[in-house]
Amino acid sequence: MQRRTRAALGLAILLIVGLGAALTSPRWVLSRLDWLAAEPLRFGAALVALALLRPALAWPTTLIAVVVGYGWGLPGLPVALALIALTSVPPYLLARRSADGGPVASAGARAVDATGDLRGVIVSRLFPAPSDVVSVGIGLSGVPLRPFLLGTAIGELPWALAGVVAGGSVQRLRREGLGAVIEPELLLAAAVAALLLLAGPAYRQFRGPEAS
Repeated sequence: MQRRTRAALGLAILLIVGLGAALTSPRWVLSRLDWLAAEPLRFGAALVALALLRPALAWPTTLIAVVVGYGWGLPGLPVALALIALTSVPPYLLARRSADGGPVASAGARAVDATGDLRGVIVSRLFPAPSDVVSVGIGLSGVPLRPFLLGTAIGELPWALAGVVAGGSVQRLRREGLGAVIEPELLLAAAVAALLLLAGPAYRQFRGPEAS
């Protein structure tokens, strides 16, 4: 019964998130940036509210960096990273509390054992997968909160930097959407960095006990 209850709860949450994503759009935020940034206190409150509400609306975390970049420019990058880490916690906690030791959780735990908690989180963030999907996967893998937060901040750095820089050209984003933030060169660089981080653990796994 407990497993069925968790499954039903997870399904209900997915339906709510899907409904929120279908009925709302990040363009709504982008169209109101002038009004938000006109008052510093209002802008700061809006940023915190965006970080807290974003998981329920299934909006990309890059939106937070774009908003920060529009209001504060490049000096706001640390704030963007902190808010991205904050907004990733709800799906992570939900997955961690509902993990039942199934095959997905077991596979994730084995991967984390091979790479280490911090390295595993960084690598997972460098790959251009949906942020909330990554957070759920990390939660199912049993990674503790501290390496999750630190690894998220480090691994999201290239995407946050791109978003902050793109915040200076909001008109383009309003026309083309948040997909315009991610350039092919950035995807390639992030993929190379992830592969380099995986090289050591992969070598040790290949060589076995001899490599230790």
